[in-house]
Amino acid sequence: MRHRKSGRKLNRTASHRKALLRNLANQLIAHKEIKTTTEKAKEARSTVERLITYAKKGDLHHRRLAFGFLRDKNSINTLFDEIAPAFSDRQGGYTRVLKLGRRDGDGAALSLLQLVGFEKLTDTSKSEKKKRTKKKAKAEEISTDEQQVEEKSEKKVKKKTEVVEKQETQIESPDIEPETGKTDTTTESDSETLEEK
Repeated sequence: MRHRKSGRKLNRTASHRKALLRNLANQLIAHKEIKTTTEKAKEARSTVERLITYAKKGDLHHRRLAFGFLRDKNSINTLFDEIAPAFSDRQGGYTRVLKLGRRDGDGAALSLLQLVGFEKLTDTSKSEKKKRTKKKAKAEEISTDEQQVEEKSEKKVKKKTEVVEKQETQIESPDIEPETGKTDTTTESDSETLEEK
């Protein structure tokens, strides 16, 4: 029985699990949100909230405790200088886990782990640019498709007009009867004999 044993093993050894949580915490501090599996996000949440509590205390001892886990000076500076002051009035609950559904390949449950209050600071301009470029690409495809359709319709119209012109020239010629399409083989002498009868 696993009574009073907290934490998820995540199917990793202790050192691998510690490295994984360190990487997730560093990335969350750097980017303010990360996309990962739900289990990893829930496990990283407790680690990150502990680090933010260290940063809120702000003294040298807690800075060294945080550095002992993160091992990254840039993350420590960001944590103590940017993130901790933003959470000075908040008593816990610094992160949120938003479920995103399942991954296509293996069906793993995905989640978005983000810092509360930093949603607007994330770089949404890149996603907007991607949306714009996608829309432009679709518009260009639609315009090229429309041009191709117009060209095909123009070709069809040209062919129809050529066919109609050919038929009109055949009708206008005196040798061909319009109803039967056969040539008239009667001569003047034949027509005279028909008139006499």
